[in-house]
Amino acid sequence: MDKKIYFISDLHLGARTLESPLETEKRVVKWLDSVKDSASAIYLLGDILDYWFEYRCVVPRGYTRFFGKIAELTDNGVEVHWFIGNHDIWIFDYLPNELGIILHKKSYITDICGKRFYMGHGDGEGKRPLGFLFLRSFFRNKLCQKLYSAIHPWWTVPFAHGWSSTSRKSAGGEPKFANNESNPLVEFAEEYNQKADSKIDYFIFGHQHLLFKRPLKSGGEIILTGDWIKLCSYVEFDGSTIELKQF
Repeated sequence: MDKKIYFISDLHLGARTLESPLETEKRVVKWLDSVKDSASAIYLLGDILDYWFEYRCVVPRGYTRFFGKIAELTDNGVEVHWFIGNHDIWIFDYLPNELGIILHKKSYITDICGKRFYMGHGDGEGKRPLGFLFLRSFFRNKLCQKLYSAIHPWWTVPFAHGWSSTSRKSAGGEPKFANNESNPLVEFAEEYNQKADSKIDYFIFGHQHLLFKRPLKSGGEIILTGDWIKLCSYVEFDGSTIELKQF
């Protein structure tokens, strides 16, 4: 394999809790520039934007540098896969059509260089609190999305950013499951490979803002991609080995 595959998640571009949202966006673009010649595909594993809602005739402001770089990559033949997360759920047809991305609304299994990958944001796997599951279902409901789109962005955008900021502050600075014990994604991967006829070599998720790679007792490995709030991390696969890196 002459080129490499990259995985990245939880950029949360535009988040009010970032010290400098513009500088974070510029740093991400700089990273994309650094890998554009070596990449055959880039997998954006959710929460790339801290908030995004597509309207029929209105484009939300911001992210100009990032969107331009993604369009440049796809124009030059790099596959860019974008998985919706729990923050950038409301991507419909505008970004796929304008940027040339391949949109995934759920987790995805594929073979790359003879290795079987299970990848996704990670908010839909494993045991989750009932409140989280209710909100996830509510936000993905088409009727609720249509009703929400009828409210003027003057109201919805500040509300969404405020909710996101409050949620992150209330969660505290240390990510949950930082010791990797009783981690619902690890438990999910273990159970999946125990039951699967065709075992997964690599489970790759975002969501938890943790960066780690560990072998599974049932075979294969699980990898969490970290974030770009603190870690500026990504995963690189060259066809034979997979590495965790920071930029």
